[in-house]
Amino acid sequence: MKKSFLALVVLIGLLSFGLTGCATKSYVQDQIDKGADSKVSELRKQVEANQAEIIDLKRSNEELNARLGTISETAQEALSRAESAGKLTRGKLLYEATLADESVHFAYNRSDLSLLATEALDAFALRMKEENKNIYIEIQGHTDSLGSEGFNLKLGAARATAVMRYLHERHNIPLHRMSIFSYGESRPIADNKTPDNQAKNRRVTLMVLG
Repeated sequence: MKKSFLALVVLIGLLSFGLTGCATKSYVQDQIDKGADSKVSELRKQVEANQAEIIDLKRSNEELNARLGTISETAQEALSRAESAGKLTRGKLLYEATLADESVHFAYNRSDLSLLATEALDAFALRMKEENKNIYIEIQGHTDSLGSEGFNLKLGAARATAVMRYLHERHNIPLHRMSIFSYGESRPIADNKTPDNQAKNRRVTLMVLG
């Protein structure tokens, strides 16, 4: 009788252990599944967020092109010149970049590029290479009001040419995809009454068209 009772206890113990083991395995698997689901959910959210950012960027670009009537006069003129020359496939302003920051502007009566200016152009060229190959750049040179009008037109052209030469020689951007135009002193972005404002007007603007 005792042996039978002991055998029954052992049998119950084994069954309990087996059931517990199965339950433990089931619990572990359930936790793994939950963890996997959580990772998948996180990845899905990240993908959706990235897609939303791409959509926003595309929408921003479309909105920019839809506002061509409100872009700067120099941008409109750049578009007209490029269209007249047959350089554009879509006739849109993609974006513009200006070398006019306090640390990047051109020195008085100089057209050579500073180290910071070349670094800015390196960043610009990197973005250029990521864009459509059919884009076209008009490089616009500007000056302050010191000196004669004729002299400043030549100086603006020299600054724009320095930028075009750097982009071509350093980054292999084809010359047929670029042109220069000098506004001289005629399009200031600040009055020329102070040295700081004069420095802001000594600039080059790159109009990226497509």
